[in-house]
Amino acid sequence: MNIALGCDHAGFRLKEAVREAIADAGHTVIDVGTNSGDPVDYPDYVETLGKEITERRAPRGVFICGSGVGACIAANKIQGIYAGMCHDTYSAHQGVEHDNMNVLCLGSRVIGPELARELVRAFLGASFSREERHLRRVEKIQQIENSTTGDTGV
Repeated sequence: MNIALGCDHAGFRLKEAVREAIADAGHTVIDVGTNSGDPVDYPDYVETLGKEITERRAPRGVFICGSGVGACIAANKIQGIYAGMCHDTYSAHQGVEHDNMNVLCLGSRVIGPELARELVRAFLGASFSREERHLRRVEKIQQIENSTTGDTGV
């Protein structure tokens, strides 16, 4: 399975450990950048990662920024992207199993390489349960997504 992988400058140093974890799990990495520690704006790279998923080149993605928060917010603005910021393995697999999460957001200033590897393994090893209660809840999320414009102004 192809897995989209992206980061901003804060996530760049952790990206290699995540790349290795994806490859070790038997998946192919689609790297959407950034490719250095030079400052960039994470929404640009999140959008590129999201397109890999919405255009069906990858069913899932992993994005790394400093905290995981900004990337998660940006990713969830893309229709069809269901991102979760996870810093524990339970959330990484449960987000897929119960909520059909397709993007894992990580904070490089919060976790280290070994935990990142464990989180990626948990995320990639999980499947959506398709239990009636989870299907119902995901459908309700999609109804919310389809009924809002997302324009809150800042």
